[in-house]
Amino acid sequence: QVQVVESGGGLVQAGGSLRLSCAASGRTNSNYAMGWFRQAPGKEREFVASISWNGGRTDYADSVKGRFTISRENAKNTLYLQMNFLKPEDTAVYYCAAKPVGLLNMINYYSRIADYDYWGQGTQVTVSS
Repeated sequence: QVQVVESGGGLVQAGGSLRLSCAASGRTNSNYAMGWFRQAPGKEREFVASISWNGGRTDYADSVKGRFTISRENAKNTLYLQMNFLKPEDTAVYYCAAKPVGLLNMINYYSRIADYDYWGQGTQVTVSS
């Protein structure tokens, strides 16, 4: 089992940037595909970005393409989400998620909530207009 903890959220003006981090601990010697999701007040949790275990493949929601970048440093057991040109509609709690993968799935990314087994507690991102 792995635990994931998000950090880096905060308050930023529209047009600004933030970088979220997700630190994994526990059974980190296993392979995990990772993802970022978010949930705004009164809305369902939604997909933001995902990355394969080897970091070679990524996927993004249309709403963040060209503005957000997902990356990872497996040696540090850390996942990142660089968020640029933030908009008020990006305001949400951002969650990191992990999915164990076998060798055959090391290059796959996963974009559905149901794909993931482990979730963090979330970090709040607020973008003011």
